[in-house]
Amino acid sequence: MTAHATAATPASYDARTRIAQIDMLRGLVIVLMALDHVRDYFLGGPGMAGIGGNLLDPATTTPALYATRWITHLCAPTFVFLSGVSAYLQFVNGKAMPSLSRFLFTRGLWLIFLEITVLSFGWNFGFPYPFFLQVIWAIGWCMIALAALVWLPRVAVLAIGVVITLGHNALDPIDARELTGLAQTLWLFLHDGGPVFVGEQPIGLFAYPILPWIGIAALGYGLGEVFADKSEKRDRNILYLGLAMLAAFLALRLAMVYGDPSFPTGPEGDWKDWRLQTSWGAMLMVFLDVQKYPPSLQFTLVTLGIVLTLWPLLTRLPKMVQSVLNTFGAVPFFFYLLHVYLIHLLAIAANAAAGNDVSGLFNYMINVFTAPEKLAGAGFSLPWVYMAWVVVLALLYPVCRYWQRLKARRRDWWLSYL
Repeated sequence: MTAHATAATPASYDARTRIAQIDMLRGLVIVLMALDHVRDYFLGGPGMAGIGGNLLDPATTTPALYATRWITHLCAPTFVFLSGVSAYLQFVNGKAMPSLSRFLFTRGLWLIFLEITVLSFGWNFGFPYPFFLQVIWAIGWCMIALAALVWLPRVAVLAIGVVITLGHNALDPIDARELTGLAQTLWLFLHDGGPVFVGEQPIGLFAYPILPWIGIAALGYGLGEVFADKSEKRDRNILYLGLAMLAAFLALRLAMVYGDPSFPTGPEGDWKDWRLQTSWGAMLMVFLDVQKYPPSLQFTLVTLGIVLTLWPLLTRLPKMVQSVLNTFGAVPFFFYLLHVYLIHLLAIAANAAAGNDVSGLFNYMINVFTAPEKLAGAGFSLPWVYMAWVVVLALLYPVCRYWQRLKARRRDWWLSYL
């Protein structure tokens, strides 16, 4: 272990012990993520089929649909935050700084490559397919950023994370639509998100612009020392951190002055103002409807606040539930890679068996955004979505269990990339 690493390691940290709650928390949000993606492909009905449907508008949704969509907001910020935490724990585990930096850089490039190729095709099932650049893309760029940031003191990385997370909404007035050429593409990539064009031809979607997510990853690395404490102190401090984030969210949301750009700009946006709602249910829905694309400060505070507050409860779950979550959370990218293809294939099979039109499920991403009418003949009600979700988890569990055991008994370098 380098001298710098020894100095940075908390005296209470036992590098031989894997922190079970990290895998369980990651497993929990993976399970929720699978629900979100099953919903994308299985939910049918007017305005509901496909990724393009808005289930958070109180005028068109139901409480069950709203909750099904909103709960999955917890997934992406948790994945990205824990990627930063895991990088720090590798450091205090004794991984030499050059090795850690090199691993983060190469794994980041690998994730970006797979997002552009294997995963983008899996979402679409058609050629030519659009690049669907979302959470794996964002994590890849976060790892590349961390490859440089880890050479800084942990506190400096934490400060960078805080500045980006708190400050990036101040950049909201810079609208990519008012820019042109390379400047527009760069701003879409960094901050705004949106379709990617080559000339006049759209070729993909920056669903996850990377700047805010790099801020969340840097927060995870900077707060990694909290996760390296003794279990009792760790659980207490993580709970306090989560409660502080929730308190900050409530203060900002009540004030409605900063931290989320989805406030109304005219009569057509009035449904975004929770103070103007005529029922308590609609008020609550709008109050919690914070911007994910890109993740606003308020979105980050409420989602990470919830998952960090849940942290001490993970070890109180039934042992069987802990074991299942631990398995999924120990092999997150392996699960992700398989679940995209499995869900898409099951959606085609289920719709074909039900006599529905499955043509829209090929070239799926193109149809979602340019020809949603092709999806109108497919899909199922919400209870069937939940049944499909359980089937997906049941099919993936034994495969993930096998992969978890394989990674535990072997140390082949390539296993760390899957």
